[in-house]
Amino acid sequence: MEVQILCTKLIKPSIPTPPHLRTLKLSPIDQLKYPIKAAILLYYSTDGSNGSTEEVERRRMDRLETSLSETLTRFYPLAGRYIKDGNWVDCNDEGVEFFVAKVKGCRLSEFLSRRDDMIDQLSHLAGGEFTSPVVSIQISLFDCGGLVMGFRLCHYLFDAFSSISFITSWASTARRRRGGGVRMDEGVIWPTFGMASILPLPPNDSDLLSKMKPMPCLMGIDNYVTRRLVFDNAEISELKARAHDPSFPRQPSRVEVVTALIWRARMRVSRAKHGRLRTSVAAHSMNLRPRIVPPLPPWSFGNLQSRVMARFTAAESGGTTEVPAPVPELKVLVGLLMDSITKSKETIVAREDVFPTLLRTRNEANEAAEKGEADLFMFTSWCRFPFYQMDFGWGKPVWLSRIPWAYQSTFLLDAEDGDGIEAWVCFNKQDMPLFLQDEDILPFTSKPNLRSKI
Repeated sequence: MEVQILCTKLIKPSIPTPPHLRTLKLSPIDQLKYPIKAAILLYYSTDGSNGSTEEVERRRMDRLETSLSETLTRFYPLAGRYIKDGNWVDCNDEGVEFFVAKVKGCRLSEFLSRRDDMIDQLSHLAGGEFTSPVVSIQISLFDCGGLVMGFRLCHYLFDAFSSISFITSWASTARRRRGGGVRMDEGVIWPTFGMASILPLPPNDSDLLSKMKPMPCLMGIDNYVTRRLVFDNAEISELKARAHDPSFPRQPSRVEVVTALIWRARMRVSRAKHGRLRTSVAAHSMNLRPRIVPPLPPWSFGNLQSRVMARFTAAESGGTTEVPAPVPELKVLVGLLMDSITKSKETIVAREDVFPTLLRTRNEANEAAEKGEADLFMFTSWCRFPFYQMDFGWGKPVWLSRIPWAYQSTFLLDAEDGDGIEAWVCFNKQDMPLFLQDEDILPFTSKPNLRSKI
């Protein structure tokens, strides 16, 4: 696959940002995030529009640029620049980076039929990883009329909820530009910025940031490899049946059983490396917004995610040096996950306690991993997030993907049918072969993964 950049420009807000909104201070939570531009890729097939491919592409690009400019008047910090020394965004309207590219020698349907072979090339569809704009967007056009929208979003400003609000609002504005009976207010979002003032550091502990424990050494793109596993609805039902326990207060979710399966396989890999079963922590990201009191303003923008941690203690499993303890049954890990997630959802957090709470849970996991006392397995779920509803005027996406990243973690995404799950796993190159050959994982690697519906 060859991707050629045709043009690059900066898209500015259609209305200049007022002087009193020119400075956006990052919240303490924002300042904890990695200095990376996370990637999201949305794939669209041809919509059967009349006219030549060139005419259709020109109309699409004109509509995207105009609607993006209008959207940026509401999401004005996204057109600014991050100032590292002061942990703030200069909302100077310099603009969002906008690339238009052409994919040569490949139709979208062909690409999707070989998507697992193309994972290492997906970064070519999301330019702007190391550039200064807060947001970079690449539109990659296929000769068949299909396209890919690649988003690079600065993690200092965005979590998944914030990404959804921006893309949803832009898509709605683009559909309105095309016409077709879209209400003027449909999908229009007015985000709330300024979480630094809404969720400040406690006045009696303003040095909390200095108490942050660093993440263990999980970074280094050259040392890691990303693979995709696909769990269809029938397979998830089988996992739920296998994990069933009458003592559970509810049925486990599909995210919980898939997480537990991957956690279990990772425990086996660790046991093979260390010669013994080790204590491990499965840490899932969770949206804090519904748990904060008093409630936050609608569409509060920024990073407002905490970690939900389920801990398995190896000392309780027995075993000897000669005969290491077996990994726990799937239902044991599912139970630990269900318990931690349920308790977290039921816990209400006062605004003044948000940052201390987040910092404490982060440090607990990082400190144990840093000392070598436990394995830390990171998970993030975007399941049920409405990425597959992002219609810019030519239909909804036929696929959603990430790209390879530079730290050990697992991302869970909805499969195309909305019922299955895609697990994007990133581990170091030495561990990945062991993981893919694990008895729990092998059934999902020895079959064709997703079949293209295009």
